[in-house]
Amino acid sequence: MKQLLLFFCLIACAQIARGQSTLSPTTSITFTVAQDGSGNYKTIQEAVNSFRDHMQVRVTLYVKNGTYAEKLVIPSWKPNIHILGESKEGVIITGDDYSGKAYPGGKDGTGNSKFSTYTSYTVLVDAPDIILENLTIRNTAGRVGQAVALHVDADRFVCKNCVLLGNQDTLYAAAEGSRQYYENCYIEGTTDFIFGKSISVFQSCTIKSLSDSFITAAATPDYQKYGFVFFDCKLLADPAAKKVYLGRPWRPYAKTIFIRTDMGDHILPVGWENWDNAANEKTVLYAEYGSTGAGGNSSKRVRWSKQLSAKEAKSYTLTNIFSAQSTWLPNVQQP
Repeated sequence: MKQLLLFFCLIACAQIARGQSTLSPTTSITFTVAQDGSGNYKTIQEAVNSFRDHMQVRVTLYVKNGTYAEKLVIPSWKPNIHILGESKEGVIITGDDYSGKAYPGGKDGTGNSKFSTYTSYTVLVDAPDIILENLTIRNTAGRVGQAVALHVDADRFVCKNCVLLGNQDTLYAAAEGSRQYYENCYIEGTTDFIFGKSISVFQSCTIKSLSDSFITAAATPDYQKYGFVFFDCKLLADPAAKKVYLGRPWRPYAKTIFIRTDMGDHILPVGWENWDNAANEKTVLYAEYGSTGAGGNSSKRVRWSKQLSAKEAKSYTLTNIFSAQSTWLPNVQQP
């Protein structure tokens, strides 16, 4: 009987890999990615490509330690994948593309001859219900301009205990209306290294500035109630970074909130910048509550930013933030 059950389990796994799964939505299947051939796949992209389109079951990819030089794409038709690294320092997905870099072979499939900000990613997540956990994503192009490490267009995205490394434009939390949750992550960069249109929550993350510049560049649409919200985060800096702004508006209705954030002395007393356009001061929502540390003194903040009251701060819950569009909530403890 045990042999028979094992046989049917192997058949089911093979069907998923061939895109023929008939398993119920509650089923969860795990595969292993290992460069040495000891797993089911040698590359993460190979594993993603092998699964059935529009999967309704959760598939976990357990990735063994190694440096994976991949331009990883999780397309919109490959949802419900959980990529779990063996260790966040040991599993490294790496690339070095940047805006203006020539495509290998001359052109990409759409006729472009050079990478842009939007194609420079190391990892692109375009499918809903993706979880990235316990791994590092890096763009090693250096200080050559825009060079994205992680680009997320997907809804209901979760990133936990990950390291995101780059310089300018490290994390592109891109699509308007998309709900993204980052927990216990380390994110570093130089200019506008957390940017985009999304509704993104950063819980207990460490944010490190590598140069004098701007941490965030939200482009929140005017109809969208929430943009970037940081809870209980820590803002650090490289010794070279001594004059850093919390953010500037990539678009006029940018919304960025820092709640209970420990800010180093690299944060400028004024806090925020208007992207050299005074008109933005009338439309942005830049606010803080309970900032601490040498850079958390709010007495000299720009007059067009806001200090939330305790009552206002209490309204910033995951329920309110992520239910503004619909009823999705990540399976996490409320901050």
